[in-house]
Amino acid sequence: MTSAPKAAPAPTTAPGTAPVPTAGPTAGPTAVSTPVLDVRPVVDCGRRPAKAVSGETFQVTATVFGEGQLAVGANVVLLGPGDSGDSGDSGKGSGPWTPMRELSPGSDRWGADVTPDAEGHWTYAVEAWADPVRGWRHAAGIKVPAGIDAGLMLEEGALLYERAALGAPEGTERQVLLAAAEALQDDSRTPAERLAAALTPGVDAVLARYPLRDRLSRSPALPLLVERPRALFGSWYEFFPRSEGAIVKEGEPPRSGTLRTASDRLPAIAAMGFDVVYLPPIHPIGRTFRKGPNNSLSPGPHDVGVPWAIGSPEGGHDAVHPDLGTLEDFDAFVDRATGLGLEIALDFALQCSPDHPWVDKHPEWFAHRADGSIAYAENPPKKYQDIYPLAFDRDLPGLVTETVRLLRFWMDHGVRIFRVDNPHTKPVAFWEQVLGDINRTDPDVIFLAEAFTRPAMMRTLAAIGFQQSYTYFTWRNTKQELTDYLTELSGETAAYLRPNLFVNTPDILPGYLQEGGRAAFEVRAVLAATLAPSWGMYAGYELCENTPVRAGCEDYLASEKYQLMPRDWESADRTGATIAPLITTLNRIRREHPALRLLRNLHFHEADHDAVIVYSKREGQDTVLVVANLDPRHVREATVSLDMPALGLDWHEAVPVRDELTGHTYHWGRTNYVRLEPGRAPAHLFTVLRPSSPSIGGSATP
Repeated sequence: MTSAPKAAPAPTTAPGTAPVPTAGPTAGPTAVSTPVLDVRPVVDCGRRPAKAVSGETFQVTATVFGEGQLAVGANVVLLGPGDSGDSGDSGKGSGPWTPMRELSPGSDRWGADVTPDAEGHWTYAVEAWADPVRGWRHAAGIKVPAGIDAGLMLEEGALLYERAALGAPEGTERQVLLAAAEALQDDSRTPAERLAAALTPGVDAVLARYPLRDRLSRSPALPLLVERPRALFGSWYEFFPRSEGAIVKEGEPPRSGTLRTASDRLPAIAAMGFDVVYLPPIHPIGRTFRKGPNNSLSPGPHDVGVPWAIGSPEGGHDAVHPDLGTLEDFDAFVDRATGLGLEIALDFALQCSPDHPWVDKHPEWFAHRADGSIAYAENPPKKYQDIYPLAFDRDLPGLVTETVRLLRFWMDHGVRIFRVDNPHTKPVAFWEQVLGDINRTDPDVIFLAEAFTRPAMMRTLAAIGFQQSYTYFTWRNTKQELTDYLTELSGETAAYLRPNLFVNTPDILPGYLQEGGRAAFEVRAVLAATLAPSWGMYAGYELCENTPVRAGCEDYLASEKYQLMPRDWESADRTGATIAPLITTLNRIRREHPALRLLRNLHFHEADHDAVIVYSKREGQDTVLVVANLDPRHVREATVSLDMPALGLDWHEAVPVRDELTGHTYHWGRTNYVRLEPGRAPAHLFTVLRPSSPSIGGSATP
């Protein structure tokens, strides 16, 4: 855990109680004089945990002020699994703590960055105190030079330094404070010399580590859930196993690919730098009301149906479609993926076809209409006659038990990530129980919520336990839309909602991709891969597949949901009809740059053209700067104005920046000219290198 030095015991405040005043090394007044208000992040008023992953830094803030004229200080107490909050040190407060600073002068808003270093359940709280040494320093800095009560001021300072020394460990640090107290009382020196001896950098350093804290108060402890890094960072690739190795010839019945043939695609996916392979449902598909190509209601005898219409006489959610193979074949698929450094994410869709075994065994799990028939799924104007939704109000305990059983079944077969289909159509209380049961024993299991619904429901699903969430990124195209939305995702909701920016899905071919051609696919990949730590794509994106079933519709023509779609990957590679090299480069850059593996460090900069967006991410010495042309049809030129401090630079500095997409290096300062041409350079993805010349201008010309 990254934190400041440990402090000594103080009363622990239970969540939901008022702050408890605590004296410093010497008892002070019992009245609470240093309120702590509005601690953030906070989720559901502290009833649910904020989230982080191991090694992720986030900021804790609070409103802290002193009643009357008190000077104040504050710190964050971050306690991990097994920490008691009692450091055992003498006289200094409660648990490992990180000093806070006032975020802007006079705001009373204090903050500190903290970094949990292990997975598990943590807590964090804010402590505030009267800082008599700080108050004395301010007054002495005015009175002593002016000759106002100089002797008295210096004597009072000596007494405070002696008190502070009691809280420092014996040895050098305590002696530094005692020597300062002695200097303040040394009549052989001038008042100015005595004061200067108490204000040295060495004294400052000791007081920063061991401040004198009077009238200590503490906020309620807030919960923090720290999960494995994959919950925040990853590159996802979705494909249909049945299409890989499929044989489709005119005049012959189509032949499905299998899990064995699909595993031959895994090396290419790994070579593109993906971390997670996401599979649509692999279960038997019903025949009743089976859909034909392009969602038609008149399927032929060889049409394969929709994988989300789960269940047939061959089995339900715990079976593998016979065309794909067996459970042993699935195990072999998982083993091969694991050997390539890939995790498997399995679609988990709680719905079934009319042929699912549940329909006969558990009729109480379904909603029946007035004529006795089971209601099929609808999302007007769309109808899903081949799918029955579940009625969770009929037997919630039974459905919880069966759902947990199914999840654990696939977990036993190597699945540790589930993409949950339409979780917003199920009760929140249901997911609380299911996710709570799974993550209580298997905290490494990750659930991605596929919920394109109202923001309140998306946020609620994230708050109650889903580790990742789909987003509206697919439909945010303009600079203002992207800036506003990603500012929200990286700020307001980042404490509990982790976005996964999918550029497309089998259900969603956005108009931007339909109309923008290859350049649109390129720039959206750059944006998704760099704006958030998790991004994803559905197979065919690298081939820039963009033909809709009809104008104004987001469905693909010849959608793979309804039919086999074998792709000629080798021909695409040979002819250059693929953006796989760009995707490979993006995923490599993401792995090489710690800044791109984080969410809360996103910062937007200015450009004087609405089609040019500029943003940066910074982590330690690693700074990445992205400049992208959002217009896939036209060359755009702009002047970029950088917020230099956000890059860790002074306003006057100029630095070399290396474009990781082209290898070119430029010299950039506060203002810079760019020219971005679709098809040639839709974006710059810069690494900010070491500072060099004092020039403040630059251009994107090598």
